[in-house]
Amino acid sequence: MTATSALAKLVLATSAALSLAASGGDGVPAWPPERAVIAHRGASALRPEHTLAAYQKAIDDGADLIEPDLVITKDGVLVARHENAIAILNADGTVREATTNVMERPEFADRKTTKVIDGKSITGWFTEDFTLAELKTLRARERIPAARPANTAYNDQFEVPTLQEVIDLVKAQSAARGRTIGIEPETKHPTYFQSIGLPLELPLLATLEKNGWNHKAAPVIVQSFEVGNLKAIHQRSNVRLAQLVGNGRPYDFVAQGASNTRGYADLVTPAGLKEIATYAYAVAPHKELIIPLVRDARRVATGLGQPTSLVRDAHAVGLKVQDWTFRPENRFLPASLKGQPDSDATARGDSVAEIQAYLQTGVDGVFTDDAAVGRRAVDGLQP
Repeated sequence: MTATSALAKLVLATSAALSLAASGGDGVPAWPPERAVIAHRGASALRPEHTLAAYQKAIDDGADLIEPDLVITKDGVLVARHENAIAILNADGTVREATTNVMERPEFADRKTTKVIDGKSITGWFTEDFTLAELKTLRARERIPAARPANTAYNDQFEVPTLQEVIDLVKAQSAARGRTIGIEPETKHPTYFQSIGLPLELPLLATLEKNGWNHKAAPVIVQSFEVGNLKAIHQRSNVRLAQLVGNGRPYDFVAQGASNTRGYADLVTPAGLKEIATYAYAVAPHKELIIPLVRDARRVATGLGQPTSLVRDAHAVGLKVQDWTFRPENRFLPASLKGQPDSDATARGDSVAEIQAYLQTGVDGVFTDDAAVGRRAVDGLQP
């Protein structure tokens, strides 16, 4: 037997073992675990988001799943970025937000353009205007440096990863640690990408198929804030899906015009949840739809309110519930959970207590920017 064939057999054996570990004896997946810790963009409180370093740190800190946001390159390769805009400019030309150093690369100055994405005009640089080879010459940067100044120490150290590289990392770490680590990719702006002839869904399913993960027992949950693309995926695959729910309306509903006036509020009614259950494994609402914040007369968040019936209603129709997003810094916490000095927006507060309050409503998974905090919250909660 050659060394190459021996390695191939080892990889196949490892993949089979991981698949078996992810399933129960009756073929029904036992994964993900109850109260799953989902690393939101990796350990994004500690490393620049959507880098292999951020995903690795989250795995080191106990994440059950990592969440890559997916956009696409000019040559049709799925990559992990929060947005397809990898640098955004203000009207005066200053940088509003950047997840790469592209604005400092003179050879790409002519790629700066203005586009309308989901109804919003954005000036900057976009992944779909770069080949993968070009994108790989860029380096990642901290997206919100004012909130996470320590992360800027890692600027320009890491590449933009492909979905395949994320899967390779997760498979290797699962094998090394003897536990199943999954991915929960989010398809970003699917209506927009369809409109420019670069749909995300088929490349995503092709990548999952290539890796033996295009099935319901795989350690994969695909998310979207839109509805139509999840339904389209459901028609082609039985991989698990999660319907993200925020404020306002899904953009595919907006794009349908007067023929569809529904919004996210309609999706979380009992009837809306029943519809979601026809195509999705989980509903993933913004956390304030589960426990609203209490606000004072100035609209300042002072604490957590009383839970709504959303978790109970979702469970009643067979949906799992995953809520987002838990961030450890004071900037993102109500006054009752801020750390000292509470005037320091970058100081850490009691995110463990926040997460545990939501877990006690019965949610099945939490998206957190710091997997170590999520792990402490889950492990420290009384049964």
